[in-house]
Amino acid sequence: MEKWDGNEGTSAFHMPEWMQIQFADQKQEFNKRPTKIGRRSLSRSISQSSTDSYSSAASYTDSSDDETSPRDKQQKNSKGNSDFCVKNIKQAEFGRREIEIAEQEMPALMALRKRAQGEKPLAGAKIVGCTHITAQTAVLMETLGALGAQCRWAACNIYSTLNEVAAALAENGFPVFAWKGESEDDFWWCIDRCVNVEGWQPNMILDDGGDLTHWIYKKYPNMFKKIKGIVEESVTGVHRLYQLSKAGKLCVPAMNVNDSVTKQKFDNLYCCRESILDGLKRTTDMMFGGKQVVVCGYGEVGKGCCAALKAMGSIVYVTEIDPICALQACMDGFRLVKLNEVIRQVDIVITCTGNKNVVTREHLDRMKNSCIVCNMGHSNTEIDVASLRTPELTWERVRSQVDHVIWPDGKRIVLLAEGRLLNLSCSTVPTFVLSITATTQALALIELYNAPEGRYKQDVYLLPKKMDEYVASLHLPTFDAHLTELTDEQAKYLGLNKNGPFKPNYYRY
Repeated sequence: MEKWDGNEGTSAFHMPEWMQIQFADQKQEFNKRPTKIGRRSLSRSISQSSTDSYSSAASYTDSSDDETSPRDKQQKNSKGNSDFCVKNIKQAEFGRREIEIAEQEMPALMALRKRAQGEKPLAGAKIVGCTHITAQTAVLMETLGALGAQCRWAACNIYSTLNEVAAALAENGFPVFAWKGESEDDFWWCIDRCVNVEGWQPNMILDDGGDLTHWIYKKYPNMFKKIKGIVEESVTGVHRLYQLSKAGKLCVPAMNVNDSVTKQKFDNLYCCRESILDGLKRTTDMMFGGKQVVVCGYGEVGKGCCAALKAMGSIVYVTEIDPICALQACMDGFRLVKLNEVIRQVDIVITCTGNKNVVTREHLDRMKNSCIVCNMGHSNTEIDVASLRTPELTWERVRSQVDHVIWPDGKRIVLLAEGRLLNLSCSTVPTFVLSITATTQALALIELYNAPEGRYKQDVYLLPKKMDEYVASLHLPTFDAHLTELTDEQAKYLGLNKNGPFKPNYYRY
């Protein structure tokens, strides 16, 4: 098998044959609809820890009458295997349909699966994963399996699992330990069942939020002697890894895919540009034209939210602490304000900062009647929801993930998802975006697993730019897009390799 030979910013990166791109052929691959039942899956991450609550938008088993804990059930799949713990294995057929639908919008993963499965770049890899378990995650997991890996999986969040998808994975032979509505004890029990198994020891970690990595450090530190690397996808998990590295406690290489260009732009900017409207529409049935909205934070998530709301005719204000992002907001035509200046007049408040206590009880007290309050940031700390759980305020559940919080004088605010991530709690995330994220995760796992000894030290690395470009190129045929190729003279003039990377590491897209 050809080894990957690429370091960030070097010209030594050598693409295996299966990674070469033939656009005409690839376009045909994407346009073919499968005639047989598909197999595969992917996963998205934006979690802080098990105590954050992101619920899936739709699940066949949300309203199950069976209150028995999955831990108390004896279940087997059709092959007699019982190495899993899901809500109801009988829901597998529904989950398989969800996975088949997701495969249609995940062209890069499907192309990667087809191109690389002959060489099996993950043969011998034993991957333990902790991510949101959705249909898209399933496409990722089944792709990793097709590339030669053995996988064991738990959920990174107690509310985001699609029970029917977990059942489909278990039916397909994946040891999955997850169900929607786990308790805190269930959460850690599931992670432990993935890690602590006789005769099987992981050599790779795919984490979303850092809880799996934390558990292994806490309970099974000797496991790191055989682990070749960690791939982390979330803001919080990456922060934890950098803390470990700074303290000299990171004992294996780690890949930060959260800050790869493709993930940042597509998962944050373009994804939120679509899912903010979807989440608000599904929960409130509101009309956006003429509404006054304040968006707290103008990073990639904030930019996406503002662009979508402006296009729908809303009057959008922005709050920011960073003068560069603030100037961008001004140049994009948004009014930069402090939250206190507009809190009495706005119809919608959206947080996108990743910070804590951005919207405080004082702000909530001053909001107008029927103001909608929601969070698009990565954790549930941005809105001080705890301050609303006091005797003088009344909570009314209006519909799933929608609460009216009523003041003594009759004023009420509309709180969505109890301040948790709106798009994962109240709607869905575009599958095409998750294709980009999942492909990045898969390539990071392949790179770390196949890297020769010494290439990566015990530190945190960004995904090599060549792989970032490869992820983008795999998605271009979906749009019938045709890349221009440099001539030898042009490449020499620019000082570039004709096959990339095309931008220096310091380039800001």
